[in-house]
Amino acid sequence: MVVITKTDATPGQIDAIVNRIEGVGLKAQVSTGEQRTVIGVIGDKTLLGDIPLESMSGVERTMPITAPYKLASRQFRDESTVIAVNGTKIGGRKLTVMAGPCAVESTEQIVTIAHLVKKAGAGFIRGGAFKPRTGPYSFQGFGLEALKMLVTAKEETGLGIVTEVLTPNEVELVGDYTDIFQLGTRNMTNFYLLREVGRAKKPVILKRGMASTIEEWLLAAEYILSEGNPDVILCERGIRTFETHTRNTLDLNAVPAIHELSHLPIIVDPSHGTGIRSLVCDMTKASVAAGADGLLLEVHHDPDHSMTGDGAQSLFPEQFETLIKELKPIAIAVGREI
Repeated sequence: MVVITKTDATPGQIDAIVNRIEGVGLKAQVSTGEQRTVIGVIGDKTLLGDIPLESMSGVERTMPITAPYKLASRQFRDESTVIAVNGTKIGGRKLTVMAGPCAVESTEQIVTIAHLVKKAGAGFIRGGAFKPRTGPYSFQGFGLEALKMLVTAKEETGLGIVTEVLTPNEVELVGDYTDIFQLGTRNMTNFYLLREVGRAKKPVILKRGMASTIEEWLLAAEYILSEGNPDVILCERGIRTFETHTRNTLDLNAVPAIHELSHLPIIVDPSHGTGIRSLVCDMTKASVAAGADGLLLEVHHDPDHSMTGDGAQSLFPEQFETLIKELKPIAIAVGREI
């Protein structure tokens, strides 16, 4: 259930509504829009007793939420969420570009790439410090040292940092360095981790599970939202199908579907979605045309010597620069800018 306040509801009236909800053991999630405030009521509504919330000062009406993902749904918040981080707004008119290597390999490498992607128009440097790999003997990242390298790149370029967190006990450590947590496809259903980043109160990129439905993805986002963190960015990165030519099948249906079902911003990762460099640019353009709020792209100045073996899907800096230029008319055509 959501409580929709009157347009002239005072802060005191809103506080009284929240106190009434929380006073009986329910959770209250407050979403403040331009016109009015919406309060999500999480838990057993019968605990409110016989006195309806509609009778309280400042309440216009209450409304049930039929979607299983209550806080992530458009029913909870009709206005699209815009997340401000490091001077950038994610989910607004301007598309957000996050770019960089799969993994942080050295200070020289990450600083070099940061300068290159910033020059081309990126707002964030992405790079893995902790890397989840299918095989136990593959390069797993440099951990804390890589986080420090990312900070050096930020200090030199001003770019925000996006990096992956793998376990609940690493959330505090990674949070000391990153601007945005990234949760990879393997961790979409790591519910302990979802709750922990929800408590961390820092923006989270939640990648879609490799075999997850859109509803399952939104329910994963609900774990983060239910812990009080409203800043969730969904990321379509391709799903596993019977097709073997590409690394994954990039499901661009998900972009307009998410905008219809949820108020959360959605970005697209065409690098993992295809796994093939020659396809990344075309699928990036298709992502923008489909309505993506941003892009997560792999860029490496020397992909043939990438330590992760993901060089085949990484764009060269000159390709990335050309791509950003070619995206501008597409963005304008769909009412956006880059």
